Amino acid sequence: MAKKIKEGGYSSRIIKKQQPIVRNDIAKYKSALQAATRVQEPREELLQNLYSDTAIDALLTSQINNRFEQTISTGFELVDSEGNVNDKETQVLLALPVLQDIIKAILDSELYGYTVVELSTDALGLPQIIILPRQHFEPTNGLFYPDLSQQKGIAYRETSEYGKWFLEFNSTHLGLLNKAVAHVLMKKFAQSCWSELCEIYGIPPRYIKTNTQDPAMLNRAESMMKDMGAAAWFIIDSTEEFQFANGVTTTGDVYGNLINLCNNELSMLISGAVIGQDTKNGNESKENVSVEVLARLVESDKRMVEIYFNSVVLPAFRAIGWITAGEGLRFRFSANENTEELWKKVTAVLPYKDVKNEWIEEKFGIPVQDKPSLMGSGLSAKLDFNPFG
Repeated sequence: MAKKIKEGGYSSRIIKKQQPIVRNDIAKYKSALQAATRVQEPREELLQNLYSDTAIDALLTSQINNRFEQTISTGFELVDSEGNVNDKETQVLLALPVLQDIIKAILDSELYGYTVVELSTDALGLPQIIILPRQHFEPTNGLFYPDLSQQKGIAYRETSEYGKWFLEFNSTHLGLLNKAVAHVLMKKFAQSCWSELCEIYGIPPRYIKTNTQDPAMLNRAESMMKDMGAAAWFIIDSTEEFQFANGVTTTGDVYGNLINLCNNELSMLISGAVIGQDTKNGNESKENVSVEVLARLVESDKRMVEIYFNSVVLPAFRAIGWITAGEGLRFRFSANENTEELWKKVTAVLPYKDVKNEWIEEKFGIPVQDKPSLMGSGLSAKLDFNPFG
């Protein structure tokens, strides 16, 4: 039976306040960065607000999901000191409804700099986790601010709940989003300017010259312009003149180039390469190299998750009774087999060695049997087809 968290956890002590929706710019980013890195009483509220605004960028969200989902979707197992899998305890851990949320929280610590979670139970007694708002924490000095308007914080690492009901995943840096903020802000600026260009030059405004001192002529001109379409229009006197100032002749390519630059920088930051975006200069070999670079980052993410699980998560789960696995068991991700490469090896060895049909069916999901001419000979048939195309 799992122990229940004490009444009045950290989440219940947070005083929530409405976050203002404002237009962010580089000046606000520099101010937030200075507040987060100052020596005396640093605060990350403004910086974390910027991170939340940055993270909604569509391309950045896509790149993050593409990288992190590969870790979240990978199978795992609990093994002993000799590497033997404990299937029973693995199934117990797998049954916990908070498992994927914990992995996601660990991965997010690389983006935001840190993640603080509170383990709890719902009304039915089922395990749950609460991702605590990062704005209320200052990880450099280990302080928690229930009320952001107050200067006095709580040293959360010195509390008895820390390491049991209250877990922290800290990257010890400001997070990858710190390097993405400027690119997202410039991208929004370029999109805004491009949108304004479309508004002004996409449907050119119309004008008509008439005698504005004559009410009948003015009314007739106004009715005429309203009936001619939805474009912007205006009326000037026959003695007046209106002209657009001459600007740089452009179809918006200057804004498109800036947006592409920002998108490429964001892709390089998260995936280590531009994958599947550059259709003009892309080629298969370049894409293959880019995918390999991303694969190495994913492996790094997996190692980080394994370290946190074995040093932070599993000890906490044992302490509060969510699992009963002994301390000798450790968490690791299951190895991913390259089945296409394995198939090449199988077909290469078949002329010289027997390969059991049961093993082929288990590995590749292909029902096989020996050819009639080879039945009883002790030799397996050579497989002359490729299930991978």
